[in-house]
Amino acid sequence: MTHPRRTTVGIIGAGPAGLLLARLLHRSGIDCAVLESRERDYVEQRQRAGILEQGTVDVLRACGAGERMDREGMVHDGIELRYDGQVHRLDFPALTGGRRVMVYAQTEVVKDLIARQLDDGAPLLFGARATAVEGAHTTRPLIRYRHQGRAHTLNCDYVIGCDGSHGVSRQAVPESERRTYARGYPYSWLGVLADVPPSGDELVYAHSARGFALLSMRTPTVSRLYLQVPNGTDPADWPDDRIWDELQARTALDTPGKLARGPLTAKAVLPLHSSVTEPMRFGRLLLAGDAAHIVPPTGAKGLNLAVADVTVLARALAQAHRTGSTELLDAYSDTCLRRVWRAEHFSHFMTTTLHTAPDQSPFDTRLQLSQLDRIAASAHAAAELAENYTGLPLE
Repeated sequence: MTHPRRTTVGIIGAGPAGLLLARLLHRSGIDCAVLESRERDYVEQRQRAGILEQGTVDVLRACGAGERMDREGMVHDGIELRYDGQVHRLDFPALTGGRRVMVYAQTEVVKDLIARQLDDGAPLLFGARATAVEGAHTTRPLIRYRHQGRAHTLNCDYVIGCDGSHGVSRQAVPESERRTYARGYPYSWLGVLADVPPSGDELVYAHSARGFALLSMRTPTVSRLYLQVPNGTDPADWPDDRIWDELQARTALDTPGKLARGPLTAKAVLPLHSSVTEPMRFGRLLLAGDAAHIVPPTGAKGLNLAVADVTVLARALAQAHRTGSTELLDAYSDTCLRRVWRAEHFSHFMTTTLHTAPDQSPFDTRLQLSQLDRIAASAHAAAELAENYTGLPLE
């Protein structure tokens, strides 16, 4: 394709945040260009999140990227908590006034957005590695990037960093102008894909003395499963039979054959950590998604936070384009950070309540079980979990 030299909004990163923002801007009549360092095949195969909040589903539908999601995605009305020999189901619609979640893999969301973008959207250039953002404090910022061994420059009115926690965008903000709050966790997830139908109709979150486990899914024929493991675990140390045995033990599925088993097609260890970089704006450079914040996956917030960021940002850019007012742009960071910190708190709560720390005492375990009992017994506590899980309103 022809390398764009000038655009209103330059977007670095073709993950769900960058692609959705481009789609929303296109529908508002704002020209933009998306630069992605990886090739298309890689981007469309990255395994990431699979739970879409109600608001995320609504935005994808509204921007014309929800047709396949509605056809192939699986609507879920709740989750199941398993702990201390008990099973408790949370009914999301009853607890939230009708909100649900959709199981539809991030890889599929990305494929849908790429297809729409290439069909009728803004320029989308794969294999284009951004090397610098310059002039963010001016009215004419620019992105320097390399594509097929040659250097190029993209001049913009605004630059949007959607290139993750290790991308060039966040590093373009001077250290004196940003602050990052972070914490790690003393455990990781061993995540696997299995060519076997899910064992149940909804996700199962299991607390046990052996560690946390999650039974999830990608499609009606593919299961996505997770086990808490020590940091630094090598997936090769976990043969298939050991994984299935441990999943069964931790989810208290003691009846032989109840946990459906099948061939495992992928294994990976996922470290858990949290971080927030403030502010999310530096002049004409604005950060979105993982470039600004990371959450542990226990609360299913990562993709959904990215969608919330770019939804707010698209409205702000549309206002500036339409009226010349920067009121919403000036409020972008504060608006998003309120939601980000709520999601960080919820993700931390889910993680520390359900996982077993290496140095955990019996007292700590009893506190976890007490909290889970409260969720099972209190409509207020159950509703708070359900409201956060299905997603706070985007307004």
